[in-house]
Amino acid sequence: MKKSLLASVLALAWVVLALPALAQGTAEQRAAVAMAAEYRIVPNVVYGIQNNFETKVDLYLPRGVQGPAPTLIQIHGGGWVGGSKEGNSLRFLPYLEMGWAVVNVQYRLGPVALAPAAVEDSLCALRWVIRNAEQYGFDTARIVLTGYSAGGHLALTTGITPPSAGLDRQCPGNEPLRVAAIVNWYGITDVGDLLDGANMRSYAVQWMGSMPNRYEIAERVSPLTYVRGGLPPVLTIHGDADPVVPYSHATRLRDALNRAGVSNRLHTVRGGGHGNFTVDEYQQVYEAVRQFLREHVTE
Repeated sequence: MKKSLLASVLALAWVVLALPALAQGTAEQRAAVAMAAEYRIVPNVVYGIQNNFETKVDLYLPRGVQGPAPTLIQIHGGGWVGGSKEGNSLRFLPYLEMGWAVVNVQYRLGPVALAPAAVEDSLCALRWVIRNAEQYGFDTARIVLTGYSAGGHLALTTGITPPSAGLDRQCPGNEPLRVAAIVNWYGITDVGDLLDGANMRSYAVQWMGSMPNRYEIAERVSPLTYVRGGLPPVLTIHGDADPVVPYSHATRLRDALNRAGVSNRLHTVRGGGHGNFTVDEYQQVYEAVRQFLREHVTE
């Protein structure tokens, strides 16, 4: 187990177990203690090897469940050039509370491989989940993708990129890559928009490097390129004062999905930045997430 993952797990364990009196406290405290006892963690499972680099997932698996569990695939942010799966390991706690299995995904960052490597890896992670569903108890009919910022972009591309794009050719197997829904947290939807002009962002420039066909690649890895009818439902969460990913990326995605007849919702955090919302705002967001999942996945 990597030190950073261990630190996250120990921090969670300390919160829920270090004070036994919590077990006698509120319903929320008792639920936290139960959650720590009812999950097992399988860290750093290799799902692919590219550029002599092993890409890995951490698995959070509910114990003693009858039948396969609804499964969240979480993809971290960091502008495709930074971040880690371990650094996002507390974000999926609401899903553990609901009894879901969680697959926390690592992918090749820009310093290891430029675009479209991160997109390829995320597609391969989904293929790995589908291929190993029986072993780990994943319900392939109830797979939900989520991610934050660049991870939101990767959740979208993983869930909507068609086979004709050819971005899954390095993924073992030929199982169709289908998901039940996507929860997109302030993800990039038009990569080319960030390479030049008023919305230029250094992380996008770094991910593309100096490749002469960078605009062609940017279009190939942009969710807006692949919007069409028949896609899984999408929930987008975005602050309208986000300085890192323009809010227009969320509204343009919403409008494109509406035109294509795809079920979707945009939850706008008024005055919200790039995440780091208030506790009340997060409560409202997760109520929207739970309602979205009830409508499209669990009922």
